[in-house]
Amino acid sequence: MTRAKWLETSQLRARFAAGLSAMYTAEVPAYGTLVQVSEQVNADHVARHRHGERFGSLQRVTAERHGAIRVGSPAELAAVADLFAAFGMLPVGYYDLRCAASPVPVVSTAFRPVDANELSLNPFRMFTSMLATRDVRFFDRDLRARVDTFLGRRRLFDPALLDRARLVTAAGGCAGDQAQEFVAAAVAAFALSGEPIDKSWYDELSRVSAVAADIAGVGSTHLNHLTPRVLDIDDLYRRMTGRGITMIDAIQGPPATGGPAVLLRQTSFRALAEPRRFRGEDGRITEGALRVRFGEVEARGVALTPKGRERYDAAMSAADPAAVWADHFPPTDEQMAAQGLGYYRGGDPSAPIVYEDFLPASAAGIFRSNLDSDGETADAPDESGYDALWLAGALGRDIGDPYALYEEACS
Repeated sequence: MTRAKWLETSQLRARFAAGLSAMYTAEVPAYGTLVQVSEQVNADHVARHRHGERFGSLQRVTAERHGAIRVGSPAELAAVADLFAAFGMLPVGYYDLRCAASPVPVVSTAFRPVDANELSLNPFRMFTSMLATRDVRFFDRDLRARVDTFLGRRRLFDPALLDRARLVTAAGGCAGDQAQEFVAAAVAAFALSGEPIDKSWYDELSRVSAVAADIAGVGSTHLNHLTPRVLDIDDLYRRMTGRGITMIDAIQGPPATGGPAVLLRQTSFRALAEPRRFRGEDGRITEGALRVRFGEVEARGVALTPKGRERYDAAMSAADPAAVWADHFPPTDEQMAAQGLGYYRGGDPSAPIVYEDFLPASAAGIFRSNLDSDGETADAPDESGYDALWLAGALGRDIGDPYALYEEACS
């Protein structure tokens, strides 16, 4: 077999990302508009700024996406890990969205490339959340048992797809004539299902959390959002609003400042009402709608060191982070590098290491801003045991440490 007929992991990942993007455009047409506007903003930004590509080439940024999915159990999470490994996407970071100002009953990780070269070839990421059914603040014993029974009966992925994914992972790619079928099957696994939803069950879970209902109130998983990357998110926000698209109230993450962009800023258009079919207690099927999926967009800046992250957290705890930002961060990359606040390749202030990960407060904020109402939580101690070590055990594999990966990228 010649190498020309062989597709490497990065090529499969690029096809996977492109396939998901095409599918999501068909499912959520406003996402297509978001991509078009993002591409215009990026091209205009690079044309206006001499160092417009300092956080990545226009080609990379234009192609870049992250997705988000939600699963219900450790077994489903482990299956997701097996599938994503075939695309060179490994778990990095632990995120507990239950600790946010507006708690969401999930714990999460992000599957992404970890090697700098793989990131440059295609940086596709999938933010993956698992329902925290062991947390009694959200699920009493009876409801947890019923949720776990429901989740235990469903099958998110065809076993043949997972078997194929494991073979692709072991081989580091696959033959070109097999890639199309494999990638298409992987993409189809995240399509929105047309199967009727048990309305009473979905409504019961909605009283706990709309996110819980989206995860365990349906028989499959699906893309919750797909996110292009933009170089000027404030410009993007203005342009989308100008097109009459309703955006969420604010941009999540650090404020816009005159200094170096850091970490991650995110916003989205509001979740749209999508037609869904419901099954009533009498078995009748009726037409309805749900608002659970939306179009998110992100802007990425310099990855912060632990010292920088401490300053970031301190600034963001203020009533007006923008007003105190200059008290915590200097105005230039040279000073950022000299003070050990950000990661720069070889210590060179002109070579920032781009933040490749996520912010739990921002993720929770995006989730919450697209929900119609708060769920119900009990006043009880958290004895669930969810932490990074627990999640690694559920995955059956190590979870990468973002800071260690940034340190490695600096050398």
